[in-house]
Amino acid sequence: MSSTAAMLGVGLAMACLAAFAVVQSGAQIPGGGGGGLTVITPGSGVGNKRNTQHYCTNTRTKKTTCSASCPKKCPTKCLIQCPSCKTFCLCDFYPGVSCGDPRFTGADGNNFYFHGKKDQDFCIVSDAGLHINAHFIGKRNPDMNRDFTWIQALGVLFAHHRLSIAAAKTAKWDAASDHLIIAFDDEDVPLPAVVGARWAPATAPALSVTRTAQVNTVVVELKGAFKIVANVVPITAEDSRVHNYGVTEDDSLAHLDLGFKFFDLTDDVHGVLGQTYRSDYVNKLNVSSKMPVMGGAANYLSSDLFSTDCAVARFGRRGGAAGVGGPGIAMVTDKE
Repeated sequence: MSSTAAMLGVGLAMACLAAFAVVQSGAQIPGGGGGGLTVITPGSGVGNKRNTQHYCTNTRTKKTTCSASCPKKCPTKCLIQCPSCKTFCLCDFYPGVSCGDPRFTGADGNNFYFHGKKDQDFCIVSDAGLHINAHFIGKRNPDMNRDFTWIQALGVLFAHHRLSIAAAKTAKWDAASDHLIIAFDDEDVPLPAVVGARWAPATAPALSVTRTAQVNTVVVELKGAFKIVANVVPITAEDSRVHNYGVTEDDSLAHLDLGFKFFDLTDDVHGVLGQTYRSDYVNKLNVSSKMPVMGGAANYLSSDLFSTDCAVARFGRRGGAAGVGGPGIAMVTDKE
């Protein structure tokens, strides 16, 4: 990968140079080591106290470097970046994000919508060793010629493994209940509803799933390959009123807000989001538009959540593009 593509490939944010952890009111939040971004949820700490102040602490020197609070527009859940203590809302515009009626932020920093179609699957990242499909749910607005759509599930393929992350269909939203469904190689992932609970399979020890809140938010990481922040959210009555989504009492349209960070993509990567990480990517969308939309949905259509048959699929190609760095996904997944 070229140096430009490598810089863009950090996705969520640049990794920190030293080892840092996030500390919330004196209690360390697991998953903060190694710098980068960590999800923090005020009120989910020790004793469920509403802790509002968070600290970046160097795990080597044990010294606190700075403190911060979640922004006013997202006071109950946000991302904190160490060692700077810069905070973000989960759906702020930073590379690798997908939120709402899917609004993506590409690796070039530009925002765009990809509407897809409800009840269908689309490849959002496809590379030689990694393929990610998204399943779309939606509602038809009779006044428009398209569906309102949201990402309900991800299907992630790497090496010979399959990982799914999904929002359970929920009639009435209960924020205290867990609406996440995670499966690895067709078996449910057991993950206690405890902040910091972590699961890693023996067959792929470099893969881990960690809760960053008691319910509905996890970080999924494959060391050296990717990190995914997944957060289940509903469409609220107010959202529906403002945007005319037409939400009914039998379905809260629970879906995933997502953040991606990639470490080992080739320069041949494709997909709705993946193509923006190529060094030769040229954004042809009207970025000055209030709502730039990526078309060509037929190029990304997959036959199911784990199929690699979209027209731009790259998964399984040998070699990839020149300049690929890192040990390769297959080498970091399987236990010797």
